[in-house]
Amino acid sequence: MFHAMIETLKANPRKIVFTEGPDARILEAAARLKQGGFLTPILIGNVDEVNAAAAKGGFDIQGLEIIDPATYPEMDAMVDKMVELRKGKMSAEDCRKALAKGNYFGTMLVKLGYADALLGGATYSTADTVRPALQLVKTKKGAHLVSSCFILVRGEEKLAMGDCAINIDYQDTVDKDGNVVVSAAQKLAEVAVETAKTAKVFGIDPKVAMLSFSTKGSGKGGTVSLSQQATAVAKELAPELALDGEMQFDAAVSPVVGQLKFPGSSVAGYANTFIFPCIEAGNIGYKIAQRLGGYEAYGPILQGLNAPINDLSRGCNADEVYKMAIITAALV
Repeated sequence: MFHAMIETLKANPRKIVFTEGPDARILEAAARLKQGGFLTPILIGNVDEVNAAAAKGGFDIQGLEIIDPATYPEMDAMVDKMVELRKGKMSAEDCRKALAKGNYFGTMLVKLGYADALLGGATYSTADTVRPALQLVKTKKGAHLVSSCFILVRGEEKLAMGDCAINIDYQDTVDKDGNVVVSAAQKLAEVAVETAKTAKVFGIDPKVAMLSFSTKGSGKGGTVSLSQQATAVAKELAPELALDGEMQFDAAVSPVVGQLKFPGSSVAGYANTFIFPCIEAGNIGYKIAQRLGGYEAYGPILQGLNAPINDLSRGCNADEVYKMAIITAALV
C-alpha cells in the first residue's frame, strides 16, 4: 500500500507542513522523509529549538525548511488574509495571536498554496487541528461536515471504517424557524460517500455497509431509522456505489449470514467499507479490529476539507508520523 503511494508521490512532488517542528517524533519522521526524497517536509517552530532538538536526537534535517511564525516576514499579509477569511469573526489582533501558534500558521500555509498538506496533533488536540482547518481551509463545495476514516490493514486485506473520530452523532441542522436545512441522514450519507472515496485512494474497491443493530428492518429504535434513511440518501448521492443497509456487522461480513438476512444484496457478506451510525460504535469497532483482530489502523484521515489536513494521536510514534505523512500527501 505504502509503496504505491510513494511511487505516486515521486511522480507528483508535494510539500507537507508539520505544525510541531521541535517534537522528536516529528523530527525523526521528517529526517526519514528527507532521506526518501519523495515528500518535502516543512517544520514549524523556532529555528534554534528545532535544530537543537534534531541534534539531540541525531536526526538529519539539514536543508529542510523551518519557519518560525515569530520571524515570518510575510506575517502582516497573512494576518490580513486571515481577517478576510474569518469575515469579521476575528479581529486583526486575534488573528495575529492565533497565527503565532503552529496549528493556525501551518493551516494558513496550506490555504495560501505554499504547502499541499498538513499533519498535526502530536501535541495538539484533535479539536486544535480541526478548528483551524474548518475556519481557514473550509469544507469542500457541497460538503456539510468534516468526518474521518480509518484504514485497517492485515496482510493483503484492507478495510475502511468511518466515522470513528470526529462526529459524536448526527442531528438535523435547522434554521431559526425550525426548518431542517441539512438532515441527519444527509450527513451520515455524506460520511459514507466520502469514506468510499478515501477507500479508493488506498486501493480498496468499496463495498459499503451502513451498519446498525438491525438488518433490513429487523430492529426498531435507536439509530435504525437514521441508518435506513442515510442509505437511501447515499444511493441518491452516489448511485454508482455498491452500498446497502441497514445491516448488522455479521450480515456485512459473512456471505452465509448476509444472504440469509439480506437476500439479494450485492454488499451483504462482502463489505469492506463500514459506516457506523455514531462515534461510540465506530471508535469501539475499529479498536476491537485493531486490538483483537490484528489489524494495523491508520488514521483518523479527515474527509470533506478543501485540502488534506490530518490529525495524529498524541500517543503516536515516529513510524506512525512517517506513514500518516505519506497518507496525507497521497490524498492531494
